[in-house]
Amino acid sequence: MRWLTWPLRLLGFLLWYARELVLSNVAVMRDVLTSGRRSSPVVVRYRTRCRSEFETVLLGVLISLTPGTLTLATVARPRDGAEGVPSGSAASGGRGGDAGTEGYDIFVHAMYSQGPQDARSGLQEMETRMLNGIRPGGAPR
Repeated sequence: MRWLTWPLRLLGFLLWYARELVLSNVAVMRDVLTSGRRSSPVVVRYRTRCRSEFETVLLGVLISLTPGTLTLATVARPRDGAEGVPSGSAASGGRGGDAGTEGYDIFVHAMYSQGPQDARSGLQEMETRMLNGIRPGGAPR
């Protein structure tokens, strides 16, 4: 029955993201226009719960669109025994590597976080809200 609430969850995510976009713009603008430096840059590796390349790419794009953050790289975690299978090949199912991967890790550069764990918790919140909004069944618990 969670699919009945899907349009509302998607709208809720879009509104939340718009708010985060405005707040991050204000933080960057304040840092640029005032003296001193408020940024504390960090690069983190984040283990996503995304099941598909679409979800992973969407998360990466949303991160990069948010001022102060940038997706540096995405790495597929291979399933056990799928080490030598190239992504998108017939051996991996020909679906862009979905069949041969366990999931995805992304490397993110964050300008305004209190440390690696703070950056990861912000990424986890964004991912959870995104997955809850785009999956008709909702985000994983």
